[in-house]
Amino acid sequence: MAEGLLAGVRVLEHGGEVAQRAGRILADLGADVVKIEPRDGDPLRRSAPLIRQRSDAEASLRFAAWNAGKRNTVLSTDNDLVPLAMSADVVIVELHPTDTTSAVAQLTAVDAERKPSVVSITPFGGDGPRSHWRAGDLGVMAASGNMHVTGDPDRAPLRCTEPAGYAHAATEVAMAALTALASGRPQQVDVSMQEAVMIASMCGPAQYPATGSRGRRSGAVTGRTREVWRCKDGHVSFGLRGGGARVANLQTITRLLEEEGLGTPALSERDWTAYSHERATDDELRAIEAPIASYFQRHTMAELFALACTTPLLLAPANTAAELLRSTQLRDRGFFVSIGELDDFPLSFAKLEDVDGGVAQAGPRSPAPRLDSATSIAWPRRPPSPSALGEPGAPAWQGTRILEFGAGAAGPIATRYFAEHGATVIRVESRLRPDFLRIYAAGGLETSPLFNGLNVGKLSVSLNLKHPDGVAVARRLVSWADAVSENFAPRAMRGLGLDYATLSVDKPDLVMVSACLMGQTGPQRDYPGFGGQGSALCGYAALTGWPDREPLGPYGTITDSLAPRFVATCLAAALLYKRRTGRGVHVDLSQVEAAAFSLSPWLLDQAVNGTSTVRMGNRSPLAVPHGAFPCAGDDRWLVIAVWSDDEWARLASLTGVGDTTLATLAGRQARVDEVEALLADWTSARDRDSTAQLLQEAGIEAVPVEDWGDLHDDPHIARRHHFVPIEHPVQGHCLVERNGFRLSDAQSGYARPGPLLGEHTDDVLGGILGLTATQRHELAESGALQ
Repeated sequence: MAEGLLAGVRVLEHGGEVAQRAGRILADLGADVVKIEPRDGDPLRRSAPLIRQRSDAEASLRFAAWNAGKRNTVLSTDNDLVPLAMSADVVIVELHPTDTTSAVAQLTAVDAERKPSVVSITPFGGDGPRSHWRAGDLGVMAASGNMHVTGDPDRAPLRCTEPAGYAHAATEVAMAALTALASGRPQQVDVSMQEAVMIASMCGPAQYPATGSRGRRSGAVTGRTREVWRCKDGHVSFGLRGGGARVANLQTITRLLEEEGLGTPALSERDWTAYSHERATDDELRAIEAPIASYFQRHTMAELFALACTTPLLLAPANTAAELLRSTQLRDRGFFVSIGELDDFPLSFAKLEDVDGGVAQAGPRSPAPRLDSATSIAWPRRPPSPSALGEPGAPAWQGTRILEFGAGAAGPIATRYFAEHGATVIRVESRLRPDFLRIYAAGGLETSPLFNGLNVGKLSVSLNLKHPDGVAVARRLVSWADAVSENFAPRAMRGLGLDYATLSVDKPDLVMVSACLMGQTGPQRDYPGFGGQGSALCGYAALTGWPDREPLGPYGTITDSLAPRFVATCLAAALLYKRRTGRGVHVDLSQVEAAAFSLSPWLLDQAVNGTSTVRMGNRSPLAVPHGAFPCAGDDRWLVIAVWSDDEWARLASLTGVGDTTLATLAGRQARVDEVEALLADWTSARDRDSTAQLLQEAGIEAVPVEDWGDLHDDPHIARRHHFVPIEHPVQGHCLVERNGFRLSDAQSGYARPGPLLGEHTDDVLGGILGLTATQRHELAESGALQ
């Protein structure tokens, strides 16, 4: 009988939306997840969107989305948590530090031969000056630095209308839980939501000492060129950046304009192979942009995307929920299914296959549990199982061997988790076509801080995969590896004979994850977009921005920063499956689907009610005020969120607002503009940090919007050791970033900087594959090692 990757793994989940999202991810991968609820039901059961505005305990589409596939239980007392938890493998706890129950404290301190790993989720981590601070998604995004660089330069920093911070943190929690299991020892796992989101800014905070850049908001512009464009019925993402991977894109848009009579010398007479958006003058860029803008305004999103799917045009529509529900690609891949009473339910974030049909597809087996279905859970106790994975303190993934193919951000970010926790990760590169991230800096292939930051701790071998001997060496490395990770377009690995179907013939226990933009199957699988297009396709662009302006998408192209967390989690689950069964598996992960999965409640609102939220700046239907407010200084902001009328009373007392008609949420919603103006007037002359401290002490969510310089100098971040100093042979002294979780009994960190291109070719071929010096010389002479 087919079984999930995590079959037999027991997870006890106790907490809010982040814990519930994480539990859903683990349940989709086959774990038995039991959710603890209070007798009157989890608060998320009352959270919008609701099924046709019902108010019963089963009406919340948000609850339905994040609890499908689980069981639930109601504990009589807090003390009943410990006996149940002692039979679990993992306990996920999301409680404010000041609200942590004595039972949870007992759980982390209990002395037993066999106890679970406890994954604790807090906004700022379990230690440090801000460990006791309150923060929801708004506060976490503000603290991460990502909000500071998202939005328009003439307005406040922005968050996504759906909680992107929760999406990042939940997947981090899932990966943290599996990393704890991989260690073979009970772990106290400390997850900082702030740090989990910090790394979504693509090394920006770590580069502050070298660049002096605090980050900036640029609106619809990326770098110096426009990224978001208005079209006939909406918006599209299209980049005018240069580089070898984008030449065909620029040549294609030139041809399309000429065919419609919009050709101009600025495009038609330009040598796109030599074009650089960084070196072009402002006048040149405006002359290029003007006819392109005219062309897009003549066409609909669907017309333009149809062209992009059949040509090298790097363009994508800023999809709304309605467009995603109509997607032929998602429909063909079975992304939407019926679960319980809900049709068009987003199934999961990955598709699985193996050589003998023994693995079950990822996704829920049942709808979210009803409140009245809660039962007592009696997991049988398991005997202690001594670890076979090293001494106490050994890195969790020590001994794991991963071979990585691909380029860009989405693949490397995923495998960086394993490098940080002790795995040997070897990147296969080529001097004939170097990773485009290596050329994102002047001075040559070894000067890119972005490449260094995303590939820290890894090895690099240089192989010419157009040469049969280069492919033969790659196949030998596959035989050495426990797992292969790749993010090429679907045809690439098949063309090289390095796809799962081919490799698994000789290595049936192969674990392999393929993580391209659209997935390995479907009519649009060969669509060639980058991260900016992925953010538009998955819905995040449409949900980020001001209602009266263009959709923007969170900074850092969210498919590049969010999807890798799903890749890492799937790879971890597959490796644990291989340890348990001896069998391999192929994970087919679409970056767009993984991001769209994280927007499941938004998609369900459209599917069930025919409506969906549109971008609303920083506002929330659940809290007023809920936004970023100016403080004294240049571009200094403070986010404030009031989640109850009692919190408003305290804020009103501090700010001197005596209007009793604002005492209720309904009253504040009716006059939200006025409330925001009153609060902005109060904050505008105040110091940001001291005001945040004042409000936190009053029990109100208030967090400074930190820029990259703030994060570098933040004593809380310093206490957490988030930034790691490292010496690069070319770049010299630099900083790299830790991921967002720490294990109590497993070392982690980086043994080396990001590799020079092919730096370890000789060591790997000689030391790992056992090739003699003569054999290596012959391969080099033949052109196989380039």
